[in-house]
Amino acid sequence: MITYPDFDKVEIRAGRIVRAERFPEARKPAYKLWIDFGDELGVKRSSAQVTGLYTPEDLAGRLVVAVTNFPPKQIASFLSEVLVLGIQSSEGVVLLAPDREVPLGGRVL
Repeated sequence: MITYPDFDKVEIRAGRIVRAERFPEARKPAYKLWIDFGDELGVKRSSAQVTGLYTPEDLAGRLVVAVTNFPPKQIASFLSEVLVLGIQSSEGVVLLAPDREVPLGGRVL
């Protein structure tokens, strides 16, 4: 079991996908995402295995939540800087997102 101070170390923030592309070089089907986290963090990149339920066109403009303080991870030729959060369903990964407009870069409490 973790404590609240442990959870508080994880920065989970809201961002808006500004660009999404197919990622054919990835071992598993994935997209390259560029996510705007506002003035403080700017645009960060992520590789996301969400091809089962979304197209790149579906993703552009969408709000998401992501862990923003993991170290970057090299995935094929792409440096993934944040981890977009989702839940596995029988049809694929469902992205987690605020149900209303929120400030970009706003932190999950």
